[in-house]
Amino acid sequence: MEVKDNQVFGTVKVGERGQIVIPKNARELLEIYPGDNLFIIAGKKRGAVIFKAEKIRELAKELLEKIDTVDNLETEPEK
Repeated sequence: MEVKDNQVFGTVKVGERGQIVIPKNARELLEIYPGDNLFIIAGKKRGAVIFKAEKIRELAKELLEKIDTVDNLETEPEK
């Protein structure tokens, strides 16, 4: 299932051990399963954002490929 727009899934409460439960409909939509690794980015002013770790790895791979392309363009001799 693909997320097409921003969606609000409601609120969650932080438990005594600092845990939260991601709502079932959000887990299903985002394909988050037990054992998945999540990546959290936070800022004091805007709060936190949670990504699936595999998506961050994919983004990093794409970024590194683009950096390599730029590096190769810069090191090619002029014709």
